[in-house]
Amino acid sequence: MVQNGQITFYTHMYSPNCHRVHIALEEVKADYTPVTVNLMEKPEWYNQKVNPITGKIPAITYGGPKHAPEVPSGEATSLIESMVIVEFLGELFPAANLVPRDPLLRAKARIFTSVVETKLLEGLRSHFFMGGPASELIAAFEALQALLPPAGGFAVGEWSTADIAAAPYLVRILMLLKHDIGKYPVGEGKKTMEVLRGPKFARIMQYVEDAKAWPSFRATWDEAATLEIWKTNPAIQRN
Repeated sequence: MVQNGQITFYTHMYSPNCHRVHIALEEVKADYTPVTVNLMEKPEWYNQKVNPITGKIPAITYGGPKHAPEVPSGEATSLIESMVIVEFLGELFPAANLVPRDPLLRAKARIFTSVVETKLLEGLRSHFFMGGPASELIAAFEALQALLPPAGGFAVGEWSTADIAAAPYLVRILMLLKHDIGKYPVGEGKKTMEVLRGPKFARIMQYVEDAKAWPSFRATWDEAATLEIWKTNPAIQRN
């Protein structure tokens, strides 16, 4: 299957989930129209006409002619949930090889994604949003590192959906630790960063650098601009 109709991409730079979809769109070389949705003042039309199920971003509309962002075409289908969209794009553009064709590699990619969705996200919420200890976050890095091919490469060797699931979160976590941003005590972020820069975590830190250098990631990542947005996020400000 190939692209048969327009793609409108509803997004915001803040969101790692939106970043996932942005990477996939670039990777498959889709023809798409990006639309930034204000997270603080989400327009009513978005909840009514684009994502009435959860009201969250990202979302895409697919199919039919190009349309105004607030008035999706009746021929278009709205799709939500970042990894649902990423897998859809991988299947829509099979030549991009985003979804591993080998059943075993495909299963491994989904296991890696599952660890991101559970352990890594739970560690992120606990440490940055609730001020909990870094132990859960560090354990998530350890769990992901254990799944990486030891000799190098990406999560299942070649760049895939698994890397698109992980990389947007990993780079934001390291960015926040580097700048000591979060509800944890002052100075703890830099201490955690020192742990992750140690020899024990050399493999996953190299993995992050490799991901940052990948063309579709590099084309969609503006660390300076993203940092400015996260600095003002009230949910992670210290009291």
